Amino acid sequence: MSRPLVTVFSPQPLLGVTIERRGEDQDDVHMHPAGQGVWVARMAAELRSRPILCGFIGGETGTVLLPLLDELDVELRLVESSATTGTYVIDRRSGERDIIAGAWADPPSRHEVDDLFSVTVAAALESEVLVVCGPTPPEAMPTEIFGNLVADAKAGGTRTIIDLSPPRLNSALEGKPDFVKLDDWQLAEYVVGPVEEPEQLRDGARRVLEAGGGCVMVTRGGDPALVMTKDKTWELAPPRFGRGAAEGSGDSMVGALAAALARGMEIEEALRVGAAAGAANFLRHGLGTGSRDVVSDLLPRVELRPVD
Repeated sequence: MSRPLVTVFSPQPLLGVTIERRGEDQDDVHMHPAGQGVWVARMAAELRSRPILCGFIGGETGTVLLPLLDELDVELRLVESSATTGTYVIDRRSGERDIIAGAWADPPSRHEVDDLFSVTVAAALESEVLVVCGPTPPEAMPTEIFGNLVADAKAGGTRTIIDLSPPRLNSALEGKPDFVKLDDWQLAEYVVGPVEEPEQLRDGARRVLEAGGGCVMVTRGGDPALVMTKDKTWELAPPRFGRGAAEGSGDSMVGALAAALARGMEIEEALRVGAAAGAANFLRHGLGTGSRDVVSDLLPRVELRPVD
């Protein structure tokens, strides 16, 4: 059986440089592809979908990044940009992830934006699912592109998932996405108010539904996520661990969710797969990583509980 297609809109894939301690007096330096869309695509590929990564690439760092992207199990549909691909340097010698340098891409030209938009829509119309990720830096893309992407993909029958912060979230909601994933702090920014209390959280999620979301998932760090449709509300609780790394767990969750929906799973089962993938990433201290076997082993430990 062929692997279902998942298009990932990743405007600015990044070159990541990581410094790690090797022994007592030596260092290792690693270069790797990075960024939200890359991590989403990596997990989607691990869970037997065929991701199509759409984004910009350019400059000296883009030349270094391209062969690293080629090593992923991902189809690349990249638009060459006059702006240099962004990069960051992380120092992990202390055991923590300390960002010590970062250089982000300049905004693309209008023609480059149009090229990426058309490439992404064409790929989405071939795919079962489109995942729309945010740019780095946030202001690097015109806001209206997010709503237009969602609307055009849905018009062609493709399911849509968004993982965005305001004001890009607001734009994407105008296109009526099928699934909205956001953190509690993103929800607070969207509603312009607190969401710490359970009723505040539910009220905020309802506002996202009313604005156009088909299903909304609000993650809350180590606490169970709130998932809401117009008819049902759940708490989604992944397995809990004492030590791990949360970075990239949300992106792993989105990639796994996209792969599950692309394979035809019902929303309840797809949510559980997503939570298991996020937990697998947590255990690996990785970014969009985790083996399919570990995800499968963790799946029975995920709880999806109805909420009145």
